Amino acid sequence: MSPRAPRRSAPGRPGLLRAVAAAAAGLALLVGCAGSGGGGSGGGSGQGDAAKRGGAGGEASPSRTASPTTGLDRIPGVGDRLRSRIPARARQVLVAYGRGEDDTRTTVVLWTRNGTTWDRTRSWAGHNGKRGWTAHHRENDRRSPVGVFTLSDAGGVLPDPDRDPRAGLPYDRSQSFAAPRHWPRTHWHDFDYVIAIDYNRVKGTSPNDPTRPQGRSRGGSIWLHLDHGSGTSGCVSLPEAGMEYLLRHLEPARHPVIVMGDKASLGA
Repeated sequence: MSPRAPRRSAPGRPGLLRAVAAAAAGLALLVGCAGSGGGGSGGGSGQGDAAKRGGAGGEASPSRTASPTTGLDRIPGVGDRLRSRIPARARQVLVAYGRGEDDTRTTVVLWTRNGTTWDRTRSWAGHNGKRGWTAHHRENDRRSPVGVFTLSDAGGVLPDPDRDPRAGLPYDRSQSFAAPRHWPRTHWHDFDYVIAIDYNRVKGTSPNDPTRPQGRSRGGSIWLHLDHGSGTSGCVSLPEAGMEYLLRHLEPARHPVIVMGDKASLGA
C-alpha cells in the first residue's frame, strides 16, 4: 500500500480560499449530483432509512442460478468496448450493472484482480439516474453517464471510516457536503460519504471542487453516495455499509475504476 500525504484537514490560506470557493458553489454541486429536491422521487422515511442502512450488510441478494465468482478470466457482463478502456494496471474494478437504459435500479459489484484472474468481492443493490443512462451526459439530464472512470478522491459529512487512511482514497471531511434541509428527510444523509467518479472533474481535488474541464454543459459532480431508495440525478448510490466498505478497501495503489451503464451498453 502506498502512503498518502494528509490533505485538506487543516487548510492554510490557499486551503481557505478553496473552501470558500467550494462553499460558494456547494448548492450547485449538490443539485448537480442529487437534483432538485434531493434527486429522487423520495418516499417514506422508512424507505430511505432502510436503503441507507442496506439491511444485512447491504449486499445484493445472490441469483438462484449463481455463476462462478472467483478465478474468472474476465469480468462478467462487460463487453469488449468498455473492457478495452479498463487500465491494465487496475486491480479494483467497481461495476454498476444498470438494468435498462431508462431504469433507475443498479447492482454495484466490486471485482478484485488476483494475479491474472478476477474475483467478485462484494455486491450491493443501488440506484442510478432517475431517467436512466446515457452515453452523452449533459447538465441536468438526470441520467448517469455510461463509461469507465477512475476513482481518485472521497469526502463527506462524516469522518473517514478507513482504519488506515494513509492507504485509502484522499478524504475531505466537510459540512459543505450536507444536503439542504429543504430536501426530503430521506435525502438528508445522501452525502455522509461520497466518492467522486472522475467524470468531467480534476483528479486530486475534493469531490466538491466545481472545476469542470469539459465545460458546465457536460455536467459533473457525479458521485458514489448513500442510497435513499430511489433514482438520483446522475450519481450512483448504494447502502451505507457499501460506502463504508469501499472507503476502507479502495486503494490508490490498486488503481480503482468504475465501469457503469445499462445492461446493453455494458455488454457491447
